[in-house]
Amino acid sequence: MTRILIVMMLISSLAFGQTAVTDTAAIAYDGQGLMRGKKGIEPNAGQWKTWVIPSGKDYRVPAPPGRFESRAELRQVAELVNQNTDEHKQQIAYWDAGAPAYRWMDLINARVMAGTPTTAFPHRVYNYVALAMYDATVATWESKYHYSRQRPSESDSRVKPVLEVPDSPSYPSEHAAAAQAAATVLAHFLPNEAQAFQTMAEQAGWSRVRAGVQYPSDYYAGLDLGKKVAEAVIAKANMDGSSIPWTGSVPTGPCKWVGTNPGNVGAVSWTPLVLTTASQFRPAPPPPCDSAQVQAETLAVRNFPRTFNTTSKAFYWQTPDGLQQWPYRFADKWIAEDKLDHNAPRVARIYALLAAVYFDAFIASQDAKFSFWYIRPHQLDPLITPVFAVPNFPSYPSNHSTFSAARAEMLAHLFPTRADFIRAVGKEAGDSRIWGGIHYEMDNVAGVTLGKSVAQAFITRAQNDGSQ
Repeated sequence: MTRILIVMMLISSLAFGQTAVTDTAAIAYDGQGLMRGKKGIEPNAGQWKTWVIPSGKDYRVPAPPGRFESRAELRQVAELVNQNTDEHKQQIAYWDAGAPAYRWMDLINARVMAGTPTTAFPHRVYNYVALAMYDATVATWESKYHYSRQRPSESDSRVKPVLEVPDSPSYPSEHAAAAQAAATVLAHFLPNEAQAFQTMAEQAGWSRVRAGVQYPSDYYAGLDLGKKVAEAVIAKANMDGSSIPWTGSVPTGPCKWVGTNPGNVGAVSWTPLVLTTASQFRPAPPPPCDSAQVQAETLAVRNFPRTFNTTSKAFYWQTPDGLQQWPYRFADKWIAEDKLDHNAPRVARIYALLAAVYFDAFIASQDAKFSFWYIRPHQLDPLITPVFAVPNFPSYPSNHSTFSAARAEMLAHLFPTRADFIRAVGKEAGDSRIWGGIHYEMDNVAGVTLGKSVAQAFITRAQNDGSQ
């Protein structure tokens, strides 16, 4: 069989006008230009557990064009590479800066940092965009290794790629699939910008054709796949309970938070991704506000020796970077350091886990807050002057402690050699709420415990998602 494949490979080489491939021990090709026996990047990623779609196999794309259709495509690719302008080269470099999902997460980060409106709950946008790109990538990989189509330059030596050829099958395009998935979900949340997102998606996918590493048919199949996955993700987003209006009332009485129109209160009815219920890890009730513990903790908040350093950190953790972006910033840094930036499935998995754990941690924290409606320190003690405006919702547990602990634990799992460092970052984020005069220590402790519990549920899922 091996000798037959080699002979057919040589015949195919002559038919396409290519230089014969000599590494037949690692790679062999059949007469249709299909790759056989190549290990490549994450060959089993097509079987990884998905978040929304049933499986990658359920979204397998139709078979790629045959040999004769591919000949015309090869000529087109060769011509496109030779005709690249400086603008085309800039686009190729831009979209090749990292894994296919990178630029799209960076786009959301940039919006958040600039204060550009990204819905009332940017973390929902992060979540569903990341899940769509991950599921689209898994489905792409399932099709890639099912069909095992050669990259253009492996079929025809006249194609001179301007990028390093990825060590994976060509069809369908991973960049087109991830880009279309992201653009479609973003357009759902931000419909006024739909055309801009679509233009970016097409540019991202087509840049791989102009770079000489994929066929036009790879691009079109990728776009189609990404859109189908996005539609499933949007359907899930529409059913997550976030559109259900809150119809309750603010309770009154001793130790109760005082205010109107509490923020985030509707999240108590949202549907989690992994947790069985929003209350699965609900902390124990806080002690009465006239107890010795709370009186001591209130006094500690009032008398905390605020310095320039602690106050500046309290402000930082209230910035868009401190609230939303920091986990992705560290992830991007470590992805680059660990040379994962061109491993599309691994990177998409990292983003999905970071975004998803925050989504459930948010729901769990609001469930606890609006179960206890606990009074804020400055409401209990008017002598406390917070260093910035206090968020308009109850005190216990601390949202920031919950979210930061959850995301720090997830990063520690994903990048274990940095575990001690990132856990210290998460701890500082929680501690900063006391430094800022807006939380008790018990809020912080309960939030950290809650966040770690949520993270462990996600880590358990991650350990059984087939990526090991």
